[in-house]
Amino acid sequence: MNANGTVTIDTVKDTVYRSCLLLDDENWDGFLELCHESLDYSITAFSPEINRDMIYFSHDYNGLKTLLEQLPKHNTDHSPLKRHVSVYTVDLDEKNGAASSVSSFVVYQNMLDGINSHLDSGENRLFLIGKYYDKFKLDSGRARLMERQARLDTRRLDKGSHFII
Repeated sequence: MNANGTVTIDTVKDTVYRSCLLLDDENWDGFLELCHESLDYSITAFSPEINRDMIYFSHDYNGLKTLLEQLPKHNTDHSPLKRHVSVYTVDLDEKNGAASSVSSFVVYQNMLDGINSHLDSGENRLFLIGKYYDKFKLDSGRARLMERQARLDTRRLDKGSHFII
């Protein structure tokens, strides 16, 4: 790593981008390889109607792993999701071997079915938008996800949405 930490910053960015590619491909094992065993993963949104945070999803590493193993057995909408992410900030805590980042994301859905499958099939829709608030453990030249909060701006999720954002 050079004096200004760019290799570490690039490693963190690469982990964020790679996580999205693996999730797009539904490569759950590949995604879990980017995660630390103490991972805390949540999907949240703020509701102005009740003036509170809502938690759509919250799991530790083992809970997430179990859920991902069960996904093929769920009755889900199989329309693929594609994530577009931009990493805004990366903050390093080299003393403690940690980093954090904030990224904006947009998720698009390529419709396979829909209400009128003969009309909707092949259409692309904006599925949701939000930000990732990630924390990483830095070791052996890797940045492993220790915490991800997917903070949604979108608050209405479609039925059959069992995907990890």
